[in-house]
Amino acid sequence: MKGISGKALSIRVTPKAAANRVKAQAQPDGTEILRVYVTTAPEDGKANKAVLELLAKHLGVSKSSLTITRGAAGRDKIVRIKA
Repeated sequence: MKGISGKALSIRVTPKAAANRVKAQAQPDGTEILRVYVTTAPEDGKANKAVLELLAKHLGVSKSSLTITRGAAGRDKIVRIKA
């Protein structure tokens, strides 16, 4: 995806899901978040790693260009895409 470098994405993670997938979801205030479903359990950072791998594949960027800047221990996260 062109033009996404330097942006921050709001995501909501569902660990231990039936399948890995990414889905855009509209919020009541008109904003949009990405729902990221991963089959991995949220222990020892495994779910966060799976989220970054899946999100990188979905966005067409490298895993190293994504960083969780807020919410590493929660379901709601902010992920920054490095330039």
